[in-house]
Amino acid sequence: MSALSETPRADAGRDLPLRMLNDRLLVELDADAAERRTGGGILIPATAAMGKRLAWAAVVAAGEHVRQVQVGDRVLFDPEDRAEVELSGRTYLLLREKDVHGVADPRAAGEGTGLYL
Repeated sequence: MSALSETPRADAGRDLPLRMLNDRLLVELDADAAERRTGGGILIPATAAMGKRLAWAAVVAAGEHVRQVQVGDRVLFDPEDRAEVELSGRTYLLLREKDVHGVADPRAAGEGTGLYL
């Protein structure tokens, strides 16, 4: 579970020069994290001033002591509690497992999570 090559994503064949330790997670922000669309179809840009908003990301690697999150999970976290790292030209975020607020139900993947916090 700690190897980066174990991620089930389409570009999982690449090897990154990093092995996660302890309770750390390496995540990649969702592509739609910058902008969002309301139920009425109005597009809200990332620059719009809002209150505190949580973000979604996909777990691409996990340390050996991570217990409740697996590679490939979609997690909910506070964007203020993060550290960025660039590996092989892509930007990832480093989180601790305790900073994750929730994990999306994989059964709802085709229907969307419907969770807007």
